[in-house]
Amino acid sequence: MEQNSKYIRLAADLQSDSIVDGPGLRTVIWTQGCSHHCKGCQNPQTWDFNGGGLVPIEMVKEAIDELENQDGITFSGGDPMFQVDACLELAKYCKEKGYNIWVYTGFTYEELMKMSLNNPNYKEILSYIDILVDGRFILKERDLSLLFRGSRNQRLIDVKKTLEKNEVVLLDEDEYFEKSAFKKKQIYV
Repeated sequence: MEQNSKYIRLAADLQSDSIVDGPGLRTVIWTQGCSHHCKGCQNPQTWDFNGGGLVPIEMVKEAIDELENQDGITFSGGDPMFQVDACLELAKYCKEKGYNIWVYTGFTYEELMKMSLNNPNYKEILSYIDILVDGRFILKERDLSLLFRGSRNQRLIDVKKTLEKNEVVLLDEDEYFEKSAFKKKQIYV
């Protein structure tokens, strides 16, 4: 499943200006490959581990360098955690650029911590993620009223606080969005 970390398998080009994959204007990195096969998945075309295209990580970094007026980067797919080494390298790069990082994964936080026992990159990538949207999409728990997730079992995890407290800390959505609503970025024309 894991590709050479000089490359990442992407389902599509980077998508900038997304407003549904986390707060603000975001660029989405759509990874290819997922074995969760959630019933009702909105992106089943990203399941095939041989689909999409194998892209040099340096090319993705160049595309990130060209972004303008983006508040953050979102890793989605497929499941980015199937390409943890490549995504870790990109997450580090995005953090150096000052981006807020959200990651959507079908794995739970607890599963990722278990996986980190065999590959420490699972734990390391968490240190670069601001919000982890974890858990498989469950069609019976689908709820269109939820912000930034599709089913009630999925959690918005504040990863920094979770790592500090060594227990899962959910994002306080009311506080987070109240603060974000009044944060404005200066744009010079």
